Amino acid sequence: MSTANVRARLWTRDFLLICLTNLAVFTGFQMLMPTMPVYVQSLGGSETMMGLVIGIFTLSAVAVRPLVGWALDTVGRKAVLVLGLALFVISALLYGWASSVAFLLGIRLLHGFGWGFSTTAAGTVAADVIPPERLGEGMGVFGLAGTIAMAVAPAMGLYIIGRFSFVLLFSVSAALAITALLLAVPISYRLPHFADRAAQPRAAFFEPSAVRPGLVTLLTNTTYGAIVTFLALYAAGQGIANIGPFFTIYAITLALTRPLCGLLMDRRGFDVVVIPGLVCVGVAMVLLSASRHLGMFLLAAVFCGLGFGAVQPGMQALTVRGLPPYRRGAANSTLYMGFDLGIGLGAIIWGGISQAVGYATMYLMAAIPAALALLLYLIIGRQQGRRPDGSRPRPARSARSSLL
Repeated sequence: MSTANVRARLWTRDFLLICLTNLAVFTGFQMLMPTMPVYVQSLGGSETMMGLVIGIFTLSAVAVRPLVGWALDTVGRKAVLVLGLALFVISALLYGWASSVAFLLGIRLLHGFGWGFSTTAAGTVAADVIPPERLGEGMGVFGLAGTIAMAVAPAMGLYIIGRFSFVLLFSVSAALAITALLLAVPISYRLPHFADRAAQPRAAFFEPSAVRPGLVTLLTNTTYGAIVTFLALYAAGQGIANIGPFFTIYAITLALTRPLCGLLMDRRGFDVVVIPGLVCVGVAMVLLSASRHLGMFLLAAVFCGLGFGAVQPGMQALTVRGLPPYRRGAANSTLYMGFDLGIGLGAIIWGGISQAVGYATMYLMAAIPAALALLLYLIIGRQQGRRPDGSRPRPARSARSSLL
């Protein structure tokens, strides 16, 4: 096997470990998403307190990400990832000891810090171990962790509290975080750029080149915030008691789309994936606004999966494309800030709009951020259709790359 072939190998030991680490973290996190409001209610909290408990988690993650990006590029990947996972473990264990909503808010603040540390670090480590010429494919596979977790973890969490207890729920979440920590420790964190610190440019809290994909992510996730926050209520108003199949179809489509779009990006460039993806997100919102029966909701789920399955790995690859390792931490922190802010702001904005105009009109209006994201990408976000390794796509299709 030639040296070039070895360098182009995607499925290395380190790549597998960081993908499994990400899967364990996201599963432990997604288990708590639908169950946390129920836990707040059990502590005597109101709907307002439920929103605050969810919101403080997002705000703490956003606040810490610039610091995390700087630390990744100066202190090192391993220390930051291990610290984030340790905070995740501690938070999950502390949930069972919460005796009041005020105490719970403090735990959520700590948990948000752990989430900000661990997810930013994991994305940066993935970018380190993926070959540049397979960055789109690698990020597509890496991102499947969140998709798989979203498909199974919420139902798992609800089953545990319905059949057993919150104590078991938090114990399982902590066990998954411990598993992630054990998987992360043996990763070979290859950082040759740390060998000569005097020759390095100073690391930054923000990466200017990541602002554009970060803004596209913020806008598309603002749209996604309308789905995760209000879809169940909207469907119930249409006489659909169980909207679970929507998320199942969405997750399946996303799982199929992400790696395929990653391969397409590596061969043909970003434009051929990202532009249709943003269009699909807008179409999904229009379909949701017109949905009156389950079939229409499921069709919208397919377009959601196609859209987000194309846009998310595209923005992840675009964020770190061509950057030296000592700037990837700041780049990923900039991108993930857009990710968090989009969902958080979306939940707040669409909540007010839905009260004023109703859910159907709200979902129609939710196509606007997708259209703005497309406009932003076309005007200032495109990289002349370049592939993730920075080269221009060849008109003729290149030879099929190996999956191993």
